Amino acid sequence: MFWLPMRGFVSMERTIRRALLSVSDKTGLVDFARVLQEFGVELISTGGTRKTLADAGLKVLDISEVTGFPEILDGRVKTLHPRIHAGILARRDDPKHMATLKEHQIEPIDLVVCNLYPFEKTLEQRADHEELIENIDIGGPSMVRSSAKNYQDVAIVTSPDQYPAVIDELRQNKGALTLATRQRLAAAAFARTAAYDGAIARYFAGLESSDTFPETLHLGFHRRQALRYGENPHQRAAFYVEPAPPAASIATAEVLHGKELSYNNILDLDSALNLVREFTEPAAVVIKHNNPCGAAIGSTLEEAFQKAYEGDPLSAFGGILGFNRELDEATARQITEPNRFVECIIAPGYSEAAWQLLTTRPTWKKSVRLLKTGPLVNREQTNTLDYRRVDGGLLVQTRDAGGDDFAQIKTVTKRQPGDAEINSLRVAWIICKHVKSNAIVLVKDGMTVGVGAGQMSRVDSVHLATRKAGERTKGAVLASDAFFPFRDSIDEAARFGITAVVQPGGSVRDQEVINACNEHGIAMIFTGVRHFRH
Repeated sequence: MFWLPMRGFVSMERTIRRALLSVSDKTGLVDFARVLQEFGVELISTGGTRKTLADAGLKVLDISEVTGFPEILDGRVKTLHPRIHAGILARRDDPKHMATLKEHQIEPIDLVVCNLYPFEKTLEQRADHEELIENIDIGGPSMVRSSAKNYQDVAIVTSPDQYPAVIDELRQNKGALTLATRQRLAAAAFARTAAYDGAIARYFAGLESSDTFPETLHLGFHRRQALRYGENPHQRAAFYVEPAPPAASIATAEVLHGKELSYNNILDLDSALNLVREFTEPAAVVIKHNNPCGAAIGSTLEEAFQKAYEGDPLSAFGGILGFNRELDEATARQITEPNRFVECIIAPGYSEAAWQLLTTRPTWKKSVRLLKTGPLVNREQTNTLDYRRVDGGLLVQTRDAGGDDFAQIKTVTKRQPGDAEINSLRVAWIICKHVKSNAIVLVKDGMTVGVGAGQMSRVDSVHLATRKAGERTKGAVLASDAFFPFRDSIDEAARFGITAVVQPGGSVRDQEVINACNEHGIAMIFTGVRHFRH
């Protein structure tokens, strides 16, 4: 029976009498459709969706029975029809709209259930161009947008995740949905089509040009979780993830145990993970305020942790720990020694014994957050983009990742560094890349003994690092993330017994700095690569 509302009557609820279902992801579809039929909803469907419903014993109209026109062009054209879009877009409180529907014998559609062809998933699977093009949905986004535009009268469901809440409300309201729900569903629908079109636009931008930076930047990040607050309690915050986050990243890590992660926790965990993944040897890092206060390699994970923690025990209290191997019992015993407190741990995995130790100690069992990444891989995709917000805009750059800076190192001093010094310089250089500039890192026996971070002058960073290291500077090596503008840093390093230095080079005063090293008998190598981290 054709439905016509009373003139001037506007209801906050809309009873669902007719629904169109056309989905790619059929998760939960049959159960959802059964609930609709419990309330006498007439079901219309297309292609594979219709077959799924019919095979489940549900009564369903084929779309061609509504349009009077068959699906054509291998299914490319099926819902793009006035009988469909008029039924969706007609304003129920507009007598002219409803009269037009009656004149053309078009029934209103009150609910549209549509999730789109899986373009993003097909892209992740590295499908060929032709398959990607066939997975660009046209009719689906059109129906979604029509429904969302007319949310005053029509509900649009774009994800199986929305089924439970919709079912609950239908049952509560005897087959009707409220305006607030329809509006919320519309907002989600427009967000979905925006992300979908953004993914397609990014793909075509890549075809159009080899330029890493497209003319228009389309971002499609999805909110993973709301956070208690941001860097400070008065700031609000949330964590968003990209559509296909890289494997073994903070976005894909599984939170196994502990309190909710904070904004600062996520920043520090990301820093810890990106540092330890650069080492092939067992490695451990302690992060405080987004800087490594201790980092080390060892023959075992236990040794690496001991050395990393001893790099700066005072700063390590309340730190974030990162490991590049499954965390074992011996390492867990070291971590849980009395008077040691950490906020979070991130590792590829945890042995059963380590898990028991970390989750059953009275002072640890409720608070410490444990995250599992799975096997680590080095992020060598240098074309991956980093984003940083500024007022009114966005700075975009490629990641400072991948490559072997030591492949073309050049010794610029009279004294050549020995093999042991080269190994220590390499460790210091890797760690230095992850320290806020101006960055100075002192390493001895595969561990940091002093770190100077975030200072306005390089010599001040040297002062901080040597003060932290104390007597341990004797025989240590030094890494600097950028060139030395003056020789003062070398003179200071020599005073504390530094034997070798690695830096990018490139200053107009390079020769002055080289001469200072020669005077002090310090070996120095240039990498030719700078690693500022502002």
